[in-house]
Amino acid sequence: MNAQANPTIKPDGPNGPNGPEGMVWLPGGSFRMGSDSHYAEEAPAHDVTVSGFWVDRTPVTNRQFAAFVAATGHITLAEIPPRAEDYPGALPEMLQAASLVFTPPPGPVKLDDWRQWWAWTFGACWRHPLGPDSSIAGLEDHPVVHIAHADAETYAAWAGKALPTEAEWEYAGWGGASGWEFAWGDDLTPGGRHMANIFQGNFPWRNSMEDGFARTSPVGSFPANGFGLHDMIGNVWEWTQDWYAPKHEGVDPAKPCCAPTDPRGSAMNSSYDPGQPEIRIPRKVLKGGSHLCTPDYCRRYRPAARHAQTIDSAMSHLGFRCIRRPA
Repeated sequence: MNAQANPTIKPDGPNGPNGPEGMVWLPGGSFRMGSDSHYAEEAPAHDVTVSGFWVDRTPVTNRQFAAFVAATGHITLAEIPPRAEDYPGALPEMLQAASLVFTPPPGPVKLDDWRQWWAWTFGACWRHPLGPDSSIAGLEDHPVVHIAHADAETYAAWAGKALPTEAEWEYAGWGGASGWEFAWGDDLTPGGRHMANIFQGNFPWRNSMEDGFARTSPVGSFPANGFGLHDMIGNVWEWTQDWYAPKHEGVDPAKPCCAPTDPRGSAMNSSYDPGQPEIRIPRKVLKGGSHLCTPDYCRRYRPAARHAQTIDSAMSHLGFRCIRRPA
């Protein structure tokens, strides 16, 4: 990877000599994006070049999102009852404001049915992450969750920022080095040290919490990567601006020497789920994995990993961070 191992602060940042508060300047560079060794959607591995940009040191927190809501009155998608015309065939009693909450079953279950551990929970939203009787009191420095894509975009615009492209996110996620199994090396827990908030134990019913957390953790609880960024891996999945495709597109295998510069992902029409043709809700790329990723089920605690998510989704492990590109 051609990026510098250590981040720099761009001297002519828009908010003074130290750049935007809470953000790190990443110099432009090239890196190896994707993987040919894991999930099919990560292929093909290919070289990519990105221009320099600022990126938030951490995911957006409950404290930060609360300030945004106080200033704008924004109501998240999870707080709005779904419209019957958008979900043909839905039972009327299900058309209430709700979100999906991870709910561990009492014992082992088959891992081919996510409904065994995800519950459609009325009243769950960013203010009430586990349902209407829960709150974010004491969780102010945890990542905000139950955030749909439009919520993340609205916050970013309010803050004078943007969501990263998949390439920008992955570049930041590697922290100045690529080619390892994980962002920090080839061992998941080097020397027995946990490097990210993921799931230990028997998914989804028994979390041994060897890393100290059953759900989200305060941002910065785990070591920063080489760029000084926290929680790029684990804790919460993070939205990007790119439409999802089942593999990396725009890669010319006949020209391996020619790395695309600042790719912007696929077309929206390619993002629909071919396995559910009756559902015409486009999908965006998520990156970084979450506190539910585990060797037993979801090995997406790697910078190259990617996941498709419909833009109307809000879940208890789904958040975001922002970037700012130079004018």
